[in-house]
Amino acid sequence: MMRCGWFQLVSWSLLLSVLAGCTGGTDDLGNWTADERRKAVPHVTPVSEPKQYVPLPYTEGKAVDPFNVDRLTKVWDASPAAKQCAALLAVEFNRRKEPLEAFPLDVMSMVGSLQRNGQRVALLKVDKLLYQVRPANYLGQNYGRITQVSENEVTLREIVQDAAGECIERMTTLQLQENTK
Repeated sequence: MMRCGWFQLVSWSLLLSVLAGCTGGTDDLGNWTADERRKAVPHVTPVSEPKQYVPLPYTEGKAVDPFNVDRLTKVWDASPAAKQCAALLAVEFNRRKEPLEAFPLDVMSMVGSLQRNGQRVALLKVDKLLYQVRPANYLGQNYGRITQVSENEVTLREIVQDAAGECIERMTTLQLQENTK
């Protein structure tokens, strides 16, 4: 018990002497800080006046728009490629669309074929639905008309534009897919 009391007495006396040392002698530090604040004068360069904004008039609105739909249509209608396309597509525009024309060919797969009333019928799978198609049916987004159905492929004629912008007929096939789920 005695040791604990003596230890507390020494600790308190040490703490009081440290605190007493901190209270005095701060006048020099305060004087030095005040003196340094007086000496330090900030140097600020003045900001120049902002330039007056003068808007420029927009004169390009009066020029001919290079992407004007009417202008492009006139140029396209006058070209021989447009006349050829119009002749090929005239029949296509005047008929009713079939359901399989809403899908591109790459989402369709031929999963089988069967004989019905003496005519071969292909089974096409699109979005987990099964469709029966015959020659003269349409499918795909390029006005594809089925010309032939065999046991393991569907042949169709499509109307597409080539690199020169001319409409051409292209023959395409859908092959039988063996392992479709």
